[in-house]
Amino acid sequence: MSTQLSDLRLNRRTLLAVLGAGAGAAGLAACGSPVAGGSEASSNLRTGFSQAPTTVPSQYQGRTAVLFWAPFTGVNFEALQALFTKFNDSQSDIVAIAESQGGYTDLNKKFTAALQARQVPDIVCFPERQWLQFWQADALAPLDGYFDDQWSLDVYMQNYVQEGTAGGQTYVVPFARSTPLFYFNKTRFVEAGLPEEGPTTWEEFAEMAPELLRLDAGGQPLKPMAFGPDDTWYGQSHIWAWGGQWSSATEATADAGPAREWLSWKKDFIHTDGYGYMAQSAMTDFQTGVAAASHGSTASLRGATEAAQFDIGTAFMLGHDTAAPPVPTGGSGLSVVKAESQERQDACAELFRFLAEPENSAQWHLGTGYLPIVTAAQDTQEVKDQVAANPNFGTALAQVPNAKTADPVGWYQAATVEISAAMAQVYGDGADVETVVSQLQDKLEDVISQNQESIAEVLAS
Repeated sequence: MSTQLSDLRLNRRTLLAVLGAGAGAAGLAACGSPVAGGSEASSNLRTGFSQAPTTVPSQYQGRTAVLFWAPFTGVNFEALQALFTKFNDSQSDIVAIAESQGGYTDLNKKFTAALQARQVPDIVCFPERQWLQFWQADALAPLDGYFDDQWSLDVYMQNYVQEGTAGGQTYVVPFARSTPLFYFNKTRFVEAGLPEEGPTTWEEFAEMAPELLRLDAGGQPLKPMAFGPDDTWYGQSHIWAWGGQWSSATEATADAGPAREWLSWKKDFIHTDGYGYMAQSAMTDFQTGVAAASHGSTASLRGATEAAQFDIGTAFMLGHDTAAPPVPTGGSGLSVVKAESQERQDACAELFRFLAEPENSAQWHLGTGYLPIVTAAQDTQEVKDQVAANPNFGTALAQVPNAKTADPVGWYQAATVEISAAMAQVYGDGADVETVVSQLQDKLEDVISQNQESIAEVLAS
């Protein structure tokens, strides 16, 4: 486990302590009511918090500036900048500025420090329900007061809407949403005499793997499957495929049985049969042809397609012995950060409204691979043409009905760090599964005990 990840084992109690928030923070967050343009007593203003330093381009001087700390890099950040430029040029009152923070882990760390310093961005986004810790610290503003007949939660894919609510209010609107996919090298599969649509289950893939091992990859046997050191998201689908879950409501269930069965199966797949290995970057090894398959997000699709020198295939996440298992929802939505300016918060809502227009949602989807999260975007001609030209863009859309929210313990980064570490011990080191699962159970129980109240409140809402 990296030092960077271990430094970020934040839970509700430690975050509130770090930020100096009192015991009433969660209650304040749950009771606040969004009133666009209202007085400080009835709005989302937070005295003492101001905008983090940013630079406004000369052509946009004099406008209300909103700052988005984005967890995107590469082609995804370029696609975001293109959308922001389109927004900035579409009107003359607001300028939206995006600054890349690397990834979600980096953003989590920097945003926590910004809250301590009381100099914050106006917009952040965190994966799935990992924004809850910041809601508990009263750092996010509810959005319901901005909704109307043209823009509301109704315009988005409904699988992803509930994850943005807590305490009966909305704190996140969907934006960069995804599902995990099974990526495979269609060219090498065909060369090995395997079906070009790829496998549907792990049992089926294990039967295919010896044929892939017979192929050459730079003087070495082609490795059938590359796994990564931070595979928690994919692991959620795997444990569901084996009939288990990490937690049920406020009870950790890692030691219930299916996790042992799944990890034991993967240990044999990797260390006994030699069909897989743990790479430093599984997607990089896949794109460069070292491995015949890997897991990836829909958000990797555009970058992978441009980088790979072969035909990429995508498929649903693999089941154990039955196809099409449940998959966790993925990616992130947009949240407004509480600070001293109602004007900036209102401007953020105008940006969110713009990004939810079907053609803009379609542009983001086509530029990245993230889902066309606005339902009407799927009906745009551009999206239809892209799916016809590259069916990989349709795989995630077809898999969306299988998507559901991760087990409650997985809403907290402290738990996802521990799950990734446990998987890496088995995948990378071939560690004893019984010991790994027992230790993980204890750690997940601790995470739940630290966050039990918020989990119960969210599940009840």
